[in-house]
Amino acid sequence: MQRNIVGTALILLSVALLAGLIVPVKAQTDEIQQVRVTNFPDLQRIAGTVSVEGPVRHASFQRVHEIVVPPIEPTRTGQLIDGGIVAVDGFTAVVLSLRGQVQGRTGRSGAVGAILIPEEEEIVRVFEEEGQAQFPLEVSATLASGTSRSFASAPTQVMTAFPRYRVRLYNTSDRTVKASLYLYLTH
Repeated sequence: MQRNIVGTALILLSVALLAGLIVPVKAQTDEIQQVRVTNFPDLQRIAGTVSVEGPVRHASFQRVHEIVVPPIEPTRTGQLIDGGIVAVDGFTAVVLSLRGQVQGRTGRSGAVGAILIPEEEEIVRVFEEEGQAQFPLEVSATLASGTSRSFASAPTQVMTAFPRYRVRLYNTSDRTVKASLYLYLTH
């Protein structure tokens, strides 16, 4: 009996001590909080000042603006219109959207599209010389004959696999277009 009383007393004492150690934490606060930085082994050593200016961004927006794209089939890869190079380093996904205007009325239906090829010498060479797109990111918008001069694609979300992509544009309609490619980079 004496043992049960001592055991129960020890358990109650332990619970009381533990309850005293647990301090309620506010979920969110506007007050300045002290942050402690701990250095890891030499491989991950932190040196100098550590600071964060403003909120940490989880997305970025880029655009390739108003590129003139004459009629050219996407199979003529060496002659596609150059839209420059976009950097996506640090982001795991991108939402691609394409919009623009037709110069006049189209006489036949077609599509305007953007093909993003990884900015790697071998991959670009195979694309331009052999017409083979390796690891491409693509988006396109349909053009109907004789309808509105404006066009837009549905937003297309794709995973990135390279830090930089070369943008190439095509147009299978019978009229020149001005196209803009929008890239919303996310994690």
